[in-house]
Amino acid sequence: MFRPCIDLHEGKVKQIVGASLTAGPGALRTNFVSERPSRWFAELYRRDALRGGHVIMLGPGNETAAREALAAFPGGLQVGGGLNPRNAASFLDAGASHVIVTSWLFRDGQLDEERLRELADAIGKNRLVLDLSCRRKGADYFVVTDRWQKFTALKVDAPALGRLAQWCDEFLVHAVDVEGLCRGVDLELVARLGRGSPIPVTYAGGAKSVRDLEDVERVGAGRVDLTIGSALDIFGGGGVRYEDAVAFNRRAARAARREIVS
Repeated sequence: MFRPCIDLHEGKVKQIVGASLTAGPGALRTNFVSERPSRWFAELYRRDALRGGHVIMLGPGNETAAREALAAFPGGLQVGGGLNPRNAASFLDAGASHVIVTSWLFRDGQLDEERLRELADAIGKNRLVLDLSCRRKGADYFVVTDRWQKFTALKVDAPALGRLAQWCDEFLVHAVDVEGLCRGVDLELVARLGRGSPIPVTYAGGAKSVRDLEDVERVGAGRVDLTIGSALDIFGGGGVRYEDAVAFNRRAARAARREIVS
């Protein structure tokens, strides 16, 4: 299924090449900057019943835009970026269905399971999404933190996915090496997520056509959803029409209903 996104940087809706998201001057590569506010996209997703999309705050200066999006689609969007037990509840109160957390859970490159328990206890596992966005190192994928620049010791594999699933409702996984490049989905990572995760996963990174929705559905064994960003026409892309992505979801929903009836 297609899941939408709203990526925020300096208070604006943008599409950014993930591997360029550093603090260094001149390093950022941006594919798109919208003149429309975040709430415009949230209202569009609400109109088309696209639930479960994510609002990501990439650095400071994005909280107002994030809250405006959540208010425009109450209960329909997840939110992430700098969240922890001290501020997570306020975003849920602002309308988020879930909060998405990564960097706060790690110390010195290691997952701090006490922090994970603290967060799950504070908001409930059914409101928590773990962001396991990753980069490839050798034959494996490892979670990266701090705006996708620092490798952690956490390998994204079936044992880790099974262990972490007890603390959250979903996983969000950006394939950082291909994020924003529109050169194709990392289907090997999708396959590993489909085989290894016992809970829903949203994959993001590299999507360039509607065919990617079909490929992710197939390779991910029906357990992985796909976010399309830079290739989408509403984000200035030329690879995927938003209407076609919405139509894909509607066809999939009809097929699922027929299967239940039969």
